[in-house]
Amino acid sequence: MYDICSAVLAINPNAQVSVTGEDYDKIIWHGDTTPITKEEIQAKQEELKNNHNSNQYQRDRKPEYGTWEEQLDMMFHNMDDWRAHVQAIKDKYPKP
Repeated sequence: MYDICSAVLAINPNAQVSVTGEDYDKIIWHGDTTPITKEEIQAKQEELKNNHNSNQYQRDRKPEYGTWEEQLDMMFHNMDDWRAHVQAIKDKYPKP
């Protein structure tokens, strides 16, 4: 899910790096970039994956909430209906 370059840039946003075929042995460090170890990169990839997975409920909820315009309209017409709408979505996709 998270490629080597994404993990490297999450560790060092200023890194200049290229990689061939997602192969840790084919990482090329450019400029003054201090190389990051394979273990550090893999740990960051795992951290990014875990963060992504732990926020799945947010991605599941978002399309069901509707647009801001739809929510504002719902609030304007009946705040209780809007609260029930939001609570039903939160109940369907609970926060872990």
